[in-house]
Amino acid sequence: MTHVVTRACCNDASCVAVCPVNCIHPTPDEPDYGTAEMLYIDPAGCVDCGACVEVCPVGAISADYDLTDEQIPFEELNARWFDGPGRRDYPQEQQVARVREWAGGDLRVAVVGSGPAACYAAEELLAQRGLDVRVDMFERLPTPGGLVRFGVAPDHQDTKDATRAFANTMRRKGFRLFLNTEIGSDLRIDELRERYHAVVVAVGALTDRPLGIPGEDLPGSHSATEFVGWYNGHPDFAHRTFDLSGERAVVIGNGNVALDVARILTADPERLAKTDIADPALAQLRSSSVREVVVVGRRGPVQAAFTTKELLGLARTPGADLVVRPEELPEPDGESKIDLLAELAGRRPSADRRVALRFLAAPTEITGDGWVEGVRLCRTRLVADNGVVRAIPTDDFEELACGLVFRSVGYRGSPLPGLPFDDRRGVIPNDAGRVAVPGVYATGWIKRGPSGVIGTNRKCARDTVGALLDDFREGRLPAPAEAGDIADVLPRHIDLGGWRRINDHEVDAGRRQRRPRVKLVDVAEMLAVARQDG
Repeated sequence: MTHVVTRACCNDASCVAVCPVNCIHPTPDEPDYGTAEMLYIDPAGCVDCGACVEVCPVGAISADYDLTDEQIPFEELNARWFDGPGRRDYPQEQQVARVREWAGGDLRVAVVGSGPAACYAAEELLAQRGLDVRVDMFERLPTPGGLVRFGVAPDHQDTKDATRAFANTMRRKGFRLFLNTEIGSDLRIDELRERYHAVVVAVGALTDRPLGIPGEDLPGSHSATEFVGWYNGHPDFAHRTFDLSGERAVVIGNGNVALDVARILTADPERLAKTDIADPALAQLRSSSVREVVVVGRRGPVQAAFTTKELLGLARTPGADLVVRPEELPEPDGESKIDLLAELAGRRPSADRRVALRFLAAPTEITGDGWVEGVRLCRTRLVADNGVVRAIPTDDFEELACGLVFRSVGYRGSPLPGLPFDDRRGVIPNDAGRVAVPGVYATGWIKRGPSGVIGTNRKCARDTVGALLDDFREGRLPAPAEAGDIADVLPRHIDLGGWRRINDHEVDAGRRQRRPRVKLVDVAEMLAVARQDG
């Protein structure tokens, strides 16, 4: 018998540290960790101890005899991973994480942001032994969570279980939460630098990259960020409206976010009603006329940014077909993604809604007279250029009629007042997490760009905190110049108790409707709940 990692895997790698035979790969110290779609358990090495099941933060690991019908393909996926070059040569001894020991001292750190990267950084700091660490976390919204709360699709509730580990971090001694506090208006970076030994910036990447084509600003053309924030109840987007009266929508880009958008647009609203989807979004989706979503990628399926596990999830959306053109696929080569696409290409459509995956098609213009009416696509061909596969335009064009377009070609960070910013890459420039401002560090997407999944941020945060601790040990972080309590200058902030009142309110409302929670989406309402009896 063996254990199997399934679709919910967040790459957190908590399971790696407890495996006695090191059969879970790639580990954070192995070179393919940064590019792996998920973690995998070697069936030839697993001793069926179950230790990984206990520590997995999202419940993604099951014994092979407990797999559901939807999870069975992951048994082959796990086994197939180890057939790749060199993967049978992984060391079999357990990889033990290095733990730092300190002989006293105190360290005060401000963490800006409250998503996965921020929480992993806080956990790494607070786990130090023999060092009195105090971490204050700052978030501009009245709720923490970042990507987990506002980025993970509502029908992926298992992935949202990562918040349990973050909640444990927030209960640690030495941790304080400052919500409803914006850096740049309520506080400046230099004020934080005066009050803390170090500042860790983990604000993510929350804006979309532009397409750079005519018509992308037409009404009816939206960023994927807007739509994802809308259905997830992000206060910045919760009250947007989208015209869902047309039968076809086009999503430009083919990463996991693009598949999320397509899946939500074609999902049965009554199934979504059992999730924590925002109520205003659910109401609009119930009256939607969208019956087809075309997901367009300029390169081929081998280069597609979506993962096999997300493709499997889309293929199993009840009531919606997943359609692929056989002529856009290469010959099956034993790789899971291509084999699955080839299987989908052979299926006969049977539902009244569908998602069509298009490859080798680059958008050149979004067309319309005052509103989106279509997308002009250029057929592309692939050319290898110094090891990089590029999509080269041809003279073959196609007009694809639609009434709605979502742009999903990647995220980028935004500048933070008082810090340098690389506008081309959309990140804070840094050297292994160190920013060119004394005492300031970066982690997560604002450090490395929008790559990886939730758990990828754990190693990223560990590396950044490692640099911070090295600097602290070597005396490169002077003691704070301002000894006063930051809480005294933030009368409007919401603390951990206020967040718990919001959380309890949402969960109680969800319990009455048999849902995980009913999200508050209005800031004023959030603040009113947070301050009750506070």
